[in-house]
Amino acid sequence: TALLLFISIMTMFMSGVVAIFEYDLKKIIALSTLSQLGMMMFSISLGLYELAFFHLLTHALFKALLFLCAGVLIHGAGNIQDIRSFGGLSLNFPLVTVCMNLANLSLCGVPFLAGFYSKDLIVELACQYSWGIFVLLMMFICLSLTVLYSVRLTYLSFVGLYGGG
Repeated sequence: TALLLFISIMTMFMSGVVAIFEYDLKKIIALSTLSQLGMMMFSISLGLYELAFFHLLTHALFKALLFLCAGVLIHGAGNIQDIRSFGGLSLNFPLVTVCMNLANLSLCGVPFLAGFYSKDLIVELACQYSWGIFVLLMMFICLSLTVLYSVRLTYLSFVGLYGGG
């Protein structure tokens, strides 16, 4: 279980760091999925099999919504996937903006959204295990990376100036 714990934390960390520096919309969402799979493996390494499955189900729902929104944005932008060239899409796609923001907030684990109920239980129970401060610190860093690349994606796609300016 220690090896699985190490691999899952490194998977969460590396996919989160790479997602921060990525500009392709579909790759960011795919790296986000990889990070969440690391979270599920982290849960399994702690022996929380039911919570890993619960997180898998909730993650599938809001990730499907993210990919649907990404498809609408890519189609509406003329098959462009580079988020640097999006900017200001909230004016052209208000419903997609709301749906994508809800899915991103759920991904970040904002209270009363689907991702909160699964991710919070994993984090809460992980804090009760005595794996050491390094494991807990890395877990919280990885959770912070999720928030960082989600906010970056939202800002560059919907708030920033058109054309990446």
